[in-house]
Amino acid sequence: MPKQIIKLDGLDCANCATKIEENIKNIDTVKNANLNFVTKTVTVESENDELDEIKKIVNKYEPDVKVYRKEDKIKSNNKEIKMKIIKFSISAILFILGWIFINREVSTYLFLSSYILSGYTVVFKAIKNIINGNFFDENFLMTIATIGAIGINEIPEAAGVMIFYEIGELFQSIAVDNSRKSIASLMDIRPDHANLIDGHSIKTLSPEELKINDVILVKPGEKVPVDGIILDKETKVNTTALTGESKPKTLKKSEEILSGYINLSHTIKVQVTKPYSESTVSKILDMVENAASKKAKTEKFITKFSKIYTPIVVFSAIALAFIPPLFIGNFSEWFYRGLLFLVISCPCALVVSIPLGYFAGIGTLSKKGVLVKGGNYLEALKNIQKIVFDKTGTLTHGVFEVNKIITKNDFTKEEIIKYAAYSEEHSNHPIALSIKKLYKDKIKTDKIKSNEDISGHGIISEIEDKKIIIGNEKIMKKHNIKYEKSDDFGTIIYIAINNLFAGYFVISDKIRKEAKETINYLNKNQIKTIMLTGDNEISAKHIAKELNIDSYHSELLPNDKVNILEKELGNKTTAFVGDGINDAPVLTRSDVGISMGGLGSDAAIEASDVVIMDDKINKIIDSIKISKKTSKIIWQNIVFILLIKIVFLSLGATGNANMWQAIFADVGVALLAIFNSLRIKY
Repeated sequence: MPKQIIKLDGLDCANCATKIEENIKNIDTVKNANLNFVTKTVTVESENDELDEIKKIVNKYEPDVKVYRKEDKIKSNNKEIKMKIIKFSISAILFILGWIFINREVSTYLFLSSYILSGYTVVFKAIKNIINGNFFDENFLMTIATIGAIGINEIPEAAGVMIFYEIGELFQSIAVDNSRKSIASLMDIRPDHANLIDGHSIKTLSPEELKINDVILVKPGEKVPVDGIILDKETKVNTTALTGESKPKTLKKSEEILSGYINLSHTIKVQVTKPYSESTVSKILDMVENAASKKAKTEKFITKFSKIYTPIVVFSAIALAFIPPLFIGNFSEWFYRGLLFLVISCPCALVVSIPLGYFAGIGTLSKKGVLVKGGNYLEALKNIQKIVFDKTGTLTHGVFEVNKIITKNDFTKEEIIKYAAYSEEHSNHPIALSIKKLYKDKIKTDKIKSNEDISGHGIISEIEDKKIIIGNEKIMKKHNIKYEKSDDFGTIIYIAINNLFAGYFVISDKIRKEAKETINYLNKNQIKTIMLTGDNEISAKHIAKELNIDSYHSELLPNDKVNILEKELGNKTTAFVGDGINDAPVLTRSDVGISMGGLGSDAAIEASDVVIMDDKINKIIDSIKISKKTSKIIWQNIVFILLIKIVFLSLGATGNANMWQAIFADVGVALLAIFNSLRIKY
C-alpha cells in the first residue's frame, strides 16, 4: 500500500493530534494512518491522494496548522512567535494599567481590552470548533471558564488568567519545539549536499539527485551523501553517527563507504552504489522518524484514557456548577468552581509528554548506534526475561581460522585442502572462507562438475571425477562414511573422498571480549540466557561454560532454531540476538529481535526490531538501561500529572483554589513534564 507523508506545521496541541489521527483513520479509502506528534508528520497508507481530506480534518481541529506534503518543504513562518510576544506584552501593559487606575469604569475597560487582545484567538477557535461539533478541547474549556468569570464579575481574573494561559501555551509550544529539535539533533546525520564529478567540473546538488554509478567527490570534513565504493585512495572516516563509536576507521580503495560517515583525512572519489532513498543514512533516518508509529502500551493506554477522562471531567464540572446550587444556593460560587474544574481537567500534559519521552529514548539510543523501530520495542526491552543468542558472529567474532588439519587413509594435507576448497568455492560462509584461504592456487571452476549444498549438513560435489563429501558428523552418518570423531575444541569439518574418510579440519572462532560483560550483566539482572548453534557439542559446551550461559543447544539445523525459540516463548518476554542475515526467521518470531553487525546490512534492518549498528554486543546493556530509564521517567510524568490533577480538582471542587492555580495545574504541569522527558537524553 503506497505511503503518503504529510507535514502538519504548527501542530502543538497533543490532544488535537490524537483526534486528527482518529479522524484520518476513519476515511474510507485509508488503510492505516499514524500521526507522529514529535516530528509533526502523519503517515497515511492509501491508494488515493488524501491531502485535501486531511486538510479538512486538520482545519476542523487546528485551523492555523499548515498541511502539505513532506517533500514540498515549505518553510515555517517564525514571525508568528514575534507577533504573539508583542500581543502579550501589550495585553500585560493594559492589565497592569487596569490595576493602577482608581476609576472603576476605566479599569473595567482596560481589563476587557486586555482580555480581548490576549484571548480573541482562543475564543474564535472555540467558536469554530463548536460549529464543527468539536467540544472539550482547551480553547472551549478556557473560553467557557473566562467568559463565566466575566459573567460573575471577576473581569480582572478572567483577563489575567487568559494572559497567563496564552503565555503558558506559547512557552509550552516553544518547549515542545525545542524538545523536537533537541531530540532530532541526536540523529543529525542527514547529508547536506553531494559533489558530482561531471567531466572536468564539479556540480553541487542534493543527495536525492544522484544516480547509481555516478562518481562523487567527498572532501575532508564532509558527510558521505550516499553508499558507494572508494575509487582512488584510503581515508579515515568518523562512523559515530551510525555506530556511536568515536574511534576513526580506515577505509581502503575498493572498500564500501556508507552514507552518514564523515570523511576525515583525504579528498576521495566515490562511485555511487545505491540511490539516496536506499542508502544506509536514509533508511536509518526513516526508521527513527517513523519509530513513533509503533506505539508502546503506555502510549496506547494514555490515548484511550484521555478519550474517557475528558468527557467525564467535563460532565463532572457541569454537575458541580449546577447541582449543588439547587440545594444550597450561591450559584456564582459553585459556577466558578465548575469553571476551575474545567480548566484543571485538560489532559494535554499527559498526551504531549509521553510520546516525547519515548522519542527521547529512541533518539538517545540512536546516538549510541542502536536503532529501535518503535516505542513498543523500547518498552519491551525493559521487560525482557530471556535472551536467546546465536553463537557465530554474535557471541563470537565469526572470524574463523583453521587450527589443525588431520589426514586419514593415506590422503595428504594438500589433497584434502584442494578438494575442500573446490567444494566450498560457491560458499561465502566464514568457515568456507577459512578453508579456501588455505588453498594458494587458483580454483578452476570447470573442474567442478556438480555441487549440492545440503543445509545444516554440508556439501556434496563431483570434482575431477571424484565424489567429495564435506561437512559435519550428520553428513558422514547420512552417507555411511566410517569416520573418526574428533574431540578437539572448535568446529570440526570432516571430508570424505570417493566415500573414504580423508580427514578433518579443526576450525575455531574467538569469543568477543564484550560477550562476558554482557552475559554477566544479564545474569545479575536475573535474565535467563540461552545459546543456539549449529556447531558441535564440544565447542558449544566450551563457550557456554566460558561465558556462564544458563543453557545451550548445539548441532542445530536452521529450522531447529525456530522450534526451540517457539518453546522458549510463553508468558515471559523473549529476545533473540543474531547476525540479522542468516537468522531472519528467528528474529521475526521473537518478542524482540536484536540484530548484531547490522551496519549496511539490509537483511538486518528489515528483519529485526532493534539493530546494533556495529559488533559491540554490550550495547544490549545500554539498550536495557535506557529502556528502563525511559519507562521510569514516563511513569514519573504520569503519576506526577495525575496526582497534581487530582489535588487541584479536589481543591477546585471544595472552593480552595483559584483560576491562577488552575492554569498552573494545566499549562505549568505540562511544561514540567516536557522538561522531565528530556532528562532521558542525559
